[in-house]
Amino acid sequence: MEVKLLNSADAAAYWELRLEALKENPESFATSYEDVLKRKQPVEQVAENFKMDGNFTFGAFDNKQLIGVVTLLQEKPQKLNHRANIFAMYVTPLKRESGIGKALLTAAIKKAQTMEEIEKINLTVVTSNKEAKRLYSKLGFNVFGMEEKAIKLNNCYYDEEHMVLFMN
Repeated sequence: MEVKLLNSADAAAYWELRLEALKENPESFATSYEDVLKRKQPVEQVAENFKMDGNFTFGAFDNKQLIGVVTLLQEKPQKLNHRANIFAMYVTPLKRESGIGKALLTAAIKKAQTMEEIEKINLTVVTSNKEAKRLYSKLGFNVFGMEEKAIKLNNCYYDEEHMVLFMN
């Protein structure tokens, strides 16, 4: 398994894995599968996102197949650019519990540590996702709040915990 920073050449593979994530775990993402299917030129949009300043998407590969991703995104406004956020964390189901999530998140944290202005990383996690919560806690993230009914899917509500990791 190899973890690397994705670039525009990886956009199509990322898009396929993103669609899988939205189908497999719709409760874990604010974006819906149906919404992303309406996007025009989604692979090109992904490729452009990979080029944006402060946007770092890491991918885990197994035999050249993309099996996991995570995005670290630095906030842009001057008063908020000391913060970064973790988004779109996903590992394909057959490869879970093999250290891939930890490797991806560790790569994102290490990248944030190289960025002088980043003082903390925020993320949100659905409260029912015990494995993800355990991983985030193990890597030093702490809960600082909970949002009830953060996501509504098929008339079912999901709460989200807000977590933070302060850089030292």
